[in-house]
Amino acid sequence: MRLKVLIAPDKFKGTLSAGAAAAAIARGWRRARPQDALTLLPITDGGDGFGEVMGRLLGARAQTVETVDAAHQPCCARWWWEPKTKTAVIESAAVIGLVMLRPGRFHPFHLDTFGLGAVFHSALAKGARRCLVGIGGSATNDGGFGLARALGWQFLDRLGQRIDQWLGLARLAAVWRPEPQPWFEELLVAVDVQNLLLGPRGATRVYGPQKGLRPRDFPLAERCLRRLATTLKREPRRDFSVVPGAGAAGGLGFGLLAFAHGKLEPGFDLFARQAGLTRRLRSVDLVITGEGALDDSSFMGKGVGQIARHCRQLGIGCIGLAGVLSASASKRRVFIQTHALTEITRLEKAKAEPGRWLAELATVVAQRL
Repeated sequence: MRLKVLIAPDKFKGTLSAGAAAAAIARGWRRARPQDALTLLPITDGGDGFGEVMGRLLGARAQTVETVDAAHQPCCARWWWEPKTKTAVIESAAVIGLVMLRPGRFHPFHLDTFGLGAVFHSALAKGARRCLVGIGGSATNDGGFGLARALGWQFLDRLGQRIDQWLGLARLAAVWRPEPQPWFEELLVAVDVQNLLLGPRGATRVYGPQKGLRPRDFPLAERCLRRLATTLKREPRRDFSVVPGAGAAGGLGFGLLAFAHGKLEPGFDLFARQAGLTRRLRSVDLVITGEGALDDSSFMGKGVGQIARHCRQLGIGCIGLAGVLSASASKRRVFIQTHALTEITRLEKAKAEPGRWLAELATVVAQRL
């Protein structure tokens, strides 16, 4: 029986981009079922790979700009430009991403979002009126302080001295906004989580440890971000820290609300709308999705979980592939099958040759269908 199959994986973090994962799955599937009609649709929820996936959907071309990473080391960052609609696509992880830094070398207290400013300025200089920015995968926890400085905002202590590092926000007394300047007519911010800026479920305590923050660092980091939010609340008379998603990317969601007139939106929803996902799903018989680790977090707004839920609502079978698979995820009723690379090889081998083993897994699954 000939099937119409949509292959729609997210990235396999640290090993394969979403596009490379889709290609590997398709390669393996064709070995066992060459008669099937395959459509490849790499997905994103706003994290690593957002620029490549959204740029492809828009027909945008990659651009480059010289800037600095989260540790202020020089780097060349990519962003994407679609001239007909004057739309720019920016991926924060391509500038201030955790994967860009050597593990364990930098502490988040010494990292910030300053380097993103050059990318925004490059897009504006090109004539962009609309900007889509994905902010997942960051190495930072500065609440967007660095980006704000790059955009001309100034932060002062009680003595009128300028604060140049986000740890100095603990003594913040005043914020000076820059003179009005050309800006985007629309800035859509793709967030992959709905956490608030502060508190037990805020940026610092939930995601800080992934970036190197230790429990003893939490009080100072929280104090700095709280002082920033409290000081800013005086002027616009709005508390951006309580907006869902403000805690995304170490508070960059908050920063883009407060300093850049951004509008936060779940990253997968933004992708799904641009891709015409519902229409695509209704035209196929089977969907194959996947990511590096399929676990409970996959169902907290991430792309793979969202794809699976959409399929269930539409009555379409969905198969989930992963590098590793948790027992709880395998029992989720949104998939008709789940499989992991560890079923056919050791994890070390899978990481060494992820494309090869993902293709092998796809072949095995297709043969059993």
